[in-house]
Order: sequence, then C-alpha cells, then structure tokens
Amino acid sequence: MSHEFPELPYAYDALEPYIDAQTMEIHYSRHHKTYFDKFMAAISGSELEQTSLEDIFSTISQHSPAVRNNGGGYYNHIVYWQCMSSSPQSKPTGDLAAKIDETFGDLEEFKQQFSDAAVNTFGSGFVWLIIKDGNLEITSTPNQDNPLMETSSRQGLPILALDVWEHAYYISYRNRRPDYINAWWNVVDWKVVEENYLSLVA
Repeated sequence: MSHEFPELPYAYDALEPYIDAQTMEIHYSRHHKTYFDKFMAAISGSELEQTSLEDIFSTISQHSPAVRNNGGGYYNHIVYWQCMSSSPQSKPTGDLAAKIDETFGDLEEFKQQFSDAAVNTFGSGFVWLIIKDGNLEITSTPNQDNPLMETSSRQGLPILALDVWEHAYYISYRNRRPDYINAWWNVVDWKVVEENYLSLVA
C-alpha cells in the first residue's frame, strides 16, 4: 500500500515548554491517527490505495468528502510535524533566506505576515508558506484543505505549515491563539523548511 502512518519525529515532550506533551500525545495519536484511519477506510478497495496524495489532491473535487477531509488531515499533519524540532535551526539561510528577504523584506516581516494570517484564519484550518510559480506566498486553508487541492483558492507547493485548529493549542493556551503562534516560532526548524524549498526549486 502507498499510504502509511508516519512516526512522530520526536518525543511527545520534545517541544516543551512551547507545545506541551499532553497536547502532542492527543494531537498525534488521536486526531492525526483518526484522520489516517478514516482516510484508509474511505479509499479501501479502490485505486486510490495506490495513488499518491498529491495526485488525489489534484482531482479532489472528484472524490468524496471523506477522502477530502481525512486525506487532508492525514497529509497536513505530516507537514506540520516535520517542520518542528526540539533543537531547531533558528533562522533560514542560503537561498531560502535570500528569497524571504526578496519577497517580504526580511524574516521578521515574513513572520509578522504569517502570524497575522494565522490569527485571522476564521475557525479551524492551516496556514502555509508555499511555492507558486517559483515565488513564495503565504496562504491559509479552511478545515483540512491544503494548497495542493485543485479546489484551493491559492494553489502551490507547501514548505511550512501551521495548524490553527484549537486542538493544537487549547490545553496550554485556551483560546489565546496569538500566544500559541508566538510560541510556535521557537520550534520551527528552518533547516527542514530550507530542505523543502530546495527540493522543489532545484
């Protein structure tokens, strides 16, 4: 089968004090795993079992809401987990740093615009840094949609994701989404984001 549930790349408590262990355990082992299980149930016995997520998303309007919602939840969380680390590279370097400066002015301005998009995302969803036509853009998607879906208002290739569903932060931050976002920057691993960028522009 093409689809597997990945291991979390660090321990549940690895991102403390910024993201607490209880949130990580619940988020990964219950929320993320449930999306995966329901996605697998939705595609069971069909050709989608052997179809890449990228190809599924490119024709997502042809598939059921169960495939869209749960396939999105399965993929989106993978990107989110991978972009964080207990010992992150604290800022981008090289080509990505230069592209951020060219696009947004500097890293702090990028972080402000990204944080603003996250704060202002209504309800539940994800905020993304994407590559579109060789350029960097910030975008957000509702629920478990993502920029790879052909239904997305702004399509592109994700290199960084932030989950702003309340289950990602409510235990520690309650309804204080801005506090969660500010804390999250401390665990963003720019080395991984750079690797994502370089793999897509090379």
